[in-house]
Amino acid sequence: MNAETVRLLLGGCLLAMYILAMFSLRRRQLTFGQFFAWGIFALVVPVLGPFLVILNRPGDPPRRPAPGEFRVSLRKAAGRQKKG
Repeated sequence: MNAETVRLLLGGCLLAMYILAMFSLRRRQLTFGQFFAWGIFALVVPVLGPFLVILNRPGDPPRRPAPGEFRVSLRKAAGRQKKG
């Protein structure tokens, strides 16, 4: 393994970590400015940035449906299939 291969592997790992951090941020409720700032932070701090972005969990968590909501939506979907 030569130096060029190691550089390519390192660059690929850094890119993969950045993409994972962006997918993690996508699910959070952030304004565009906050999303952009956290994305820049993940790029500027190349090794620890993506980990810090994911661990910090900025913004509000995504809203989960209440257990009753989920059951009701399944009943409605089942009723639609029986009618059709």
